[in-house]
Amino acid sequence: MQSADVATIGARRPRRSRRELATIVLSRYGVVIAFALVILVFSLAKPHIFPTWNNWKSIFTTAAPPLILAVGLTVVLAMQDFDLSFGAMIGLVGGAAVTLMVKDHVGWLLALLIGLGFGIAGGALNGYLIAFLGGSSFIITLAMGTVLTGIEFAFTKQATIFSGVSPDYVKIGAESYILGLSNQIWIAVVVAAVLWALLDRTEVGRYMYAIGGNPEAARLSGIRTRALRLVGFTIVGLTAAIVGILLTSQGGSYTPSAGTSYLLPAYAAAFLGANCFRPGEFNVPGTVVGVLFLGAISTGLTILNLQTYLINLVQGGILVAAVLLGRLGQRATG
Repeated sequence: MQSADVATIGARRPRRSRRELATIVLSRYGVVIAFALVILVFSLAKPHIFPTWNNWKSIFTTAAPPLILAVGLTVVLAMQDFDLSFGAMIGLVGGAAVTLMVKDHVGWLLALLIGLGFGIAGGALNGYLIAFLGGSSFIITLAMGTVLTGIEFAFTKQATIFSGVSPDYVKIGAESYILGLSNQIWIAVVVAAVLWALLDRTEVGRYMYAIGGNPEAARLSGIRTRALRLVGFTIVGLTAAIVGILLTSQGGSYTPSAGTSYLLPAYAAAFLGANCFRPGEFNVPGTVVGVLFLGAISTGLTILNLQTYLINLVQGGILVAAVLLGRLGQRATG
């Protein structure tokens, strides 16, 4: 190709204006910008507390279980499915592991493996009922959540357990020697890295995104859509089981229905993440930002000693603003 032709092609390609570049940045990084502003505001308001390393260690530790859940949920959301049962799965796995140790005197490692087995089996059952039998993911997992709660209560007799948990089991959620961070944080980092690699760096991940884009077209192109959807739900069940283990090991105790409060935050983080980096597409890096964003807001508002109603108002307003910031950028670029 002659240099003149190259110059002609370059001349035909219009340069983006500053406004267009700004809207692209907003669409991809609006949530990140909002996150940075939140950190700045809280750091200025409480400079001796919020920006300290001890405070951020606390934020990371608190965010670890929601992060594990949210990145697992991101896998099924990428395929345009839903899972509403993982909150109940957390309670079942944690309750089963602790009850086996305390009441039935099962070794802590075997109890842990049985708990993880419950998570894998429950997730696989969800996937089979939805992918192979054609059930609605919304209805099936909602019903399965009720079933799992019933099994939890039957297993544990709804008894709160505060003692008798194996010290080795408690060490799972304890502080590690690596940078003084909790083991929970490192487990969350590993889970997030593995699922990021699965979705973004493997053929399986590309197929999962294809299913989310157009399930019928994916099926006709030879993708094993049913098997991959089953895998997705199994991953959610496994991540919920990991969180059930972490929560009970951290406190060395079990409380009935401990996982119900994790349902909405996981979805909030995943949907925030879908407005980050790859607008309109669920992705693990975005979900990680969403979880840390929520954790920073919650911690910052608590440090400010606001009344409960003000915390709810401010937290909700910040989340709405963050999502709208990303959406406005998408609309402008679209």
